[in-house]
Amino acid sequence: MPISSLSRRQLIALAGTATAAAFASRLAFADHDHGSHDQGAQPDHASQPVGSGLDLDSTRWVLPEPRKIKLATNLNAVCLAPVAVADSQGIFKRHNLDVEFVNFGNSTEVLLESMATGKADAATGMALRWLKALEQGFDVKLTAGTHGGCLRLLTLDNGPKSFEALKGATIGVTDMAAADKNFFSLMLKRHGVDPLRDVTWRVYPIDLLSVALQKGEIQAASGSDPLMYRVKQQPGFAELATNMVEEYANMSCCVVGVSGKLARDDTPVAAAITHSILQAHAWASRNPDAVAEEFLKFAVNTSREEVHAILTEHTHGYYSVGNTFVKEIAVYARDLKNIEVLRPRTDPLAFAEGVHADVFA
Repeated sequence: MPISSLSRRQLIALAGTATAAAFASRLAFADHDHGSHDQGAQPDHASQPVGSGLDLDSTRWVLPEPRKIKLATNLNAVCLAPVAVADSQGIFKRHNLDVEFVNFGNSTEVLLESMATGKADAATGMALRWLKALEQGFDVKLTAGTHGGCLRLLTLDNGPKSFEALKGATIGVTDMAAADKNFFSLMLKRHGVDPLRDVTWRVYPIDLLSVALQKGEIQAASGSDPLMYRVKQQPGFAELATNMVEEYANMSCCVVGVSGKLARDDTPVAAAITHSILQAHAWASRNPDAVAEEFLKFAVNTSREEVHAILTEHTHGYYSVGNTFVKEIAVYARDLKNIEVLRPRTDPLAFAEGVHADVFA
């Protein structure tokens, strides 16, 4: 399977209100799919949750004839390792998909633009990074949530121990629009700390976050795996939180998106892509050793042991589709609105329904 990337020149060219009661009753976030989880506990990774009703072993979503597609993703993201190795396991091929990976790294806006303009058919990425761009009108539809995990908030061993203790602190991030910055902002808000006024955010290159912590320039560092996992393993550092806490403990953090045109005009292809990716994550949850070994062909500066350890801390056995997925996106939209990322007039559920395509209906 070919793997391509866009040149710098190409990247630059591409980048060219109801009442509260009515709102709450309409959203109905705590449905039976999530209602049994302990809101304050970390998930039990030994018995990961299953998905939201889709038969991952079904051949119903296999295309009748081969179809070439371009799948945009970040091939260095450990949490997306199952997608990177899906081809070697024959998962795409069994769905009659001939997939070319387009590696966009961390350029989310360019990735979404590529789908909206037909330069890529589908992509994988983090919901909390995509939703603001989708609110702005990119013609991209979300089809499923793939797993939970990826994000970490670290301190020193003698540093703050709670979100409340971060009031007045400086927090290091790599990007002011990053998914981790958005997630820990909304968690601060939930714990009575205004992320816009009660803390200071400071941008650092990702490899300098741990140095800034040690120097006392920041009191916490926010980021994603694999680097944050690696820092956590070093003496003197502590994990204050991940994105698998409270209501988010068993929700998807990464999503599958397809071009709006594909969702509207070629739904079976969108379904085959989505089903393949979900199947790959489920396979990864059962075979982390094999995924870790295979992923080394794509990743740099990591090891089989590290990839295995990270994968087993995530919930790759969980996925969400249909109404469950819509409700998860609505939760994110609600909380992003509360921290002034989404517009004040945005209705979370209407927004979630608008950016979703139920390709398995």
